Amino acid sequence: MPHQREPLISLALYHLFKWSIVSPMFHTYFRGRIYGAENVPQTGGLIVVANHASDFDPPIISNCVRRPVSYMAKEELFKIPVFSRAIRLYGAYPVKRGSADRSAIRAALAQLERGWAVGIFLQGTRTPDARIASPKLGAAMIAAKAQVPLLPVSVWGTQAILGKGEKMLHPVPITVRIGDVIQPPSSGDRDALEAITHQCVEAIHAMHHLGR
Repeated sequence: MPHQREPLISLALYHLFKWSIVSPMFHTYFRGRIYGAENVPQTGGLIVVANHASDFDPPIISNCVRRPVSYMAKEELFKIPVFSRAIRLYGAYPVKRGSADRSAIRAALAQLERGWAVGIFLQGTRTPDARIASPKLGAAMIAAKAQVPLLPVSVWGTQAILGKGEKMLHPVPITVRIGDVIQPPSSGDRDALEAITHQCVEAIHAMHHLGR
């Protein structure tokens, strides 16, 4: 995998959004803490795997790993002209309803080839306790196909930011811990994918147990 970087305009948008909104909110309103930022490779394709408890997790993770992270987004969002251009530049890629697995894998591989970090939540959906009870094998499969490393990230506290039906963000403390890089599976067989997925989950849970 060549050591490429995201397009300059995407990097510029990332830093604009990070320093004007996300970082000030994270460090002041949420009293955010970051551990392990030195573990993040700053160039080349990378799969960022994490637990997931809030819609605020993607921008928080991107802020903390200090490079843009590309996430999948619903195809409908890309039909809004100006918004579509903005989220594409920010790294989002469209996924069709009903064929998420196939289209997501193809799009993620294309992003990795361009040198992006791609974010994947191992559970696939949010969980109220931020734990990963039923991890999916997609991240390990993509890592095996692209031969790029995985980076485990634990997000602690975000499930309390916004309650159901609420509009006001709670100033809860948030902690993000970034683990050591995990090398991709050497093959795409199920046993190898399950082993690497389990390794990622264990690393994330171990960091999450550290709490604040």
